[in-house]
Amino acid sequence: MAAVPGPLPPAEAEALVRALQGTELRDIGGQGWLRQHEYVEKLNMHGILSASAGQEQLLTELLVTHAKIPVLIGELISVEIWKHKVFPVLCRLEDFKPRSTFPIYVVLHHEASIINLLETVFFYREICESAEDSILDLIDYCHRKLTLLAARSTKAQAVTSAELRADPVPPQELQKQAETMEFEISLKALSVLRFITDQVESLPLSALTRMLNTHNLPCLLAELVEHCPWSCWESGKLKKFENGTWHVVPPEDQVKMTKLDGQVWLALLNLLLSPECQRKYRFDGFNKSQLLKLRAFLTDVLIDQLPNLVEMQRFLSYLAVTEPAPPKKDLILEQVPIIRDHILKKNSGKWEAIAKHQVKHAFSPSEEELKFQARRWAQTYSLDMMEALAPDKPRCRVCGVEAAKRCSRCRNEWYCTRACQVQHWQKHKPACNLMAEVPRSVDDL
Repeated sequence: MAAVPGPLPPAEAEALVRALQGTELRDIGGQGWLRQHEYVEKLNMHGILSASAGQEQLLTELLVTHAKIPVLIGELISVEIWKHKVFPVLCRLEDFKPRSTFPIYVVLHHEASIINLLETVFFYREICESAEDSILDLIDYCHRKLTLLAARSTKAQAVTSAELRADPVPPQELQKQAETMEFEISLKALSVLRFITDQVESLPLSALTRMLNTHNLPCLLAELVEHCPWSCWESGKLKKFENGTWHVVPPEDQVKMTKLDGQVWLALLNLLLSPECQRKYRFDGFNKSQLLKLRAFLTDVLIDQLPNLVEMQRFLSYLAVTEPAPPKKDLILEQVPIIRDHILKKNSGKWEAIAKHQVKHAFSPSEEELKFQARRWAQTYSLDMMEALAPDKPRCRVCGVEAAKRCSRCRNEWYCTRACQVQHWQKHKPACNLMAEVPRSVDDL
């Protein structure tokens, strides 16, 4: 039995961190960009494994020492712009008929990898401080994602990207995958924003002003509490989104707070109860009415699960009967985010030219190039690593109980006993034959 993969050796982790660098929007999908994606993906998986082992401090120190947090934020915003400006043009090009759409899926997935890595490390104050001026761009990014969450329709909620990863698929289907992936990315952005609010006392003044007044995050967070986009009713059953999938919630657990619920409440506590935030926030008629809606959700059951909410309850009771003083207007030179505006201005009017360039040089690889890249992807996304990162233990394909045995031929299905494997063989055989041929054809190169 293979050993469970662990975090990277310190020297390898440092080499990957040192190799991180920004890329031009035009170069997305190219060979140099793909190497950067591999570095990010390996560090992302390393971060998750390190966090589960309580050893993430090394990765944090490396990212701070080598000043790579602004680089990651820049890459995050670059691929976000690509997704909204170049990708739709790419899908409309008549001559775009790729042999495989997986290279494009890798670009779409790149945003998820970076935000997941940031979620892992932003728990630490030194990471937040090392972002320097780019923290403003990250706050704006998180605000855009939370706005998408708040506007999310109930109809699209019960689908996850895990159900949409078949390849090959037409470009139009990739657009659906991108929309589905957007939901999970937005949830990660919510966690990152909460970690940023943990550091309100050490944030630049411009960052605080941007969260409170430019974007009015307290009201946006209150709207998320009210509409709860990670929870929905389907066929009379309550479903909640946790650990990357939707789960049916049994009646006795329906009032239990999820991690996502907790992130929203903690961010609200940080923004509303901090004395500095209270001095700067505009408690006008609209904002006050929106925030007072939170009182309906502060039940005894909720407060028992997060006792700090007693302070929120007291604050809202006080807010209901008082008229807070208007915020003090300080004469300051306010910083503004520059990363997104710089990328947009530099590439304005060039979106179609960039799409055509990438079709020719990045997304139409030859068969040999595709097989070469497949080998690299197989090394990055190994099955053993994916299983080590999975939040749940594998389940038997037949009866659903916890499984310890796997099909030795394709390594894709799990069973609790040989009896279940034999019972499932006729259904599994066609897929098993297909999966077993893929690594063989790659190895023959």
